[in-house]
Amino acid sequence: MNQYAQQLSVSQSEPNERAAFIRKTYAHLAGAVLAFIALETYMVNSPIAEMLLNVMAMRFGWLMILGGFIIFGRLASGLASGGASPTMQYVGLTLYVILEAVIFAPILLIATVYSSPEVLPTAAILTLGIFGGLTLIVFTTKKDFSFLGGILKIGFMVAMGLIVCAVLFGFNLGLVFSFAMVFLASGAILYDTSKILHNYGPQQYVAASLQLFASVALLFWYVLQIVMSFSRR
Repeated sequence: MNQYAQQLSVSQSEPNERAAFIRKTYAHLAGAVLAFIALETYMVNSPIAEMLLNVMAMRFGWLMILGGFIIFGRLASGLASGGASPTMQYVGLTLYVILEAVIFAPILLIATVYSSPEVLPTAAILTLGIFGGLTLIVFTTKKDFSFLGGILKIGFMVAMGLIVCAVLFGFNLGLVFSFAMVFLASGAILYDTSKILHNYGPQQYVAASLQLFASVALLFWYVLQIVMSFSRR
């Protein structure tokens, strides 16, 4: 049985325990982002990013990378949130950061080497601004956004189907899809932040930080695609 099953949620905990959980969650999120930046800096300046870009250029290469990411991403998430030991939770978070770094390496190579210099900082600032605004909404309104769960599940299933079809039939999903995914990722941030406050236990800050990191990474991916698209016009 999950060791957190009988534990009070953060919203039911004492104020000092709630504050400690929030601090730890966002500290771990910041650590994950810094580790991601360090890994990407290494990959983009090494042959790894170019190699992954060549794999993505193959007809089914992107599906192979995406499939691996989904499989190992679920494993990492399970390690972080399945009631495992603290060590295994950190293993899960570390694995997930590495997976995100691998899947991001090709697009960041394009953004840094083959795009204008302002593309990457612009996308990063926009992502940070959107994330900060959505987080503020949840913390100030204290609204429970759990109702978004079903909508997000359907949205991500449709998005995955469109991505697979785009790879199989060779068409470009375009800007409309990227904007739709930004809205979907924004909804995921609202949902995850609300879930952290209403459903997670005080000791689940590693799992909470992984969930937030996943949503922020998704948001950054599509914001970057939009900025890159406009920079080419």
